[in-house]
Amino acid sequence: MALAVGTEAPNFTTVDDEGNTVSLSDFQGKIVVLYFYPKDDTPGCTKQAQSFRDNYQEYQDKDMVVLGVSMDDEASHKKFKEKYGLPFKLLVDTDGKITNAYDVSGGGYAKRVTYIIDAQGTIIAVDDKVKTETHAQDILTTIS
Repeated sequence: MALAVGTEAPNFTTVDDEGNTVSLSDFQGKIVVLYFYPKDDTPGCTKQAQSFRDNYQEYQDKDMVVLGVSMDDEASHKKFKEKYGLPFKLLVDTDGKITNAYDVSGGGYAKRVTYIIDAQGTIIAVDDKVKTETHAQDILTTIS
């Protein structure tokens, strides 16, 4: 069961697809779209990532941060990001700590759940019924 709206988003520190250290607290003061997905370069996950890529400028215009999280490693994320021209960070969670903290573990992979976290670090929306092809637009609609 995903974390509830109104819950403080668990902070985390990990590395991204480029090996940079990233913490949720780095983005304090901004709205963060933290989306969990099962696996790099699979059909549904690719459609979802492309949805965010194709709508990324709208997120930038609203000063929002998009972060993708799966249990794949840095090399897998880097390859996935380069193959599809993804402009946002993909976060490494090989040990499942972030996946577990956000209660989206599917037993060896992350379930497809997206959290919208406000500027103060509170979860303001949860989407656990993701439509991969329209997901980024659906999130923008939720926020508007």
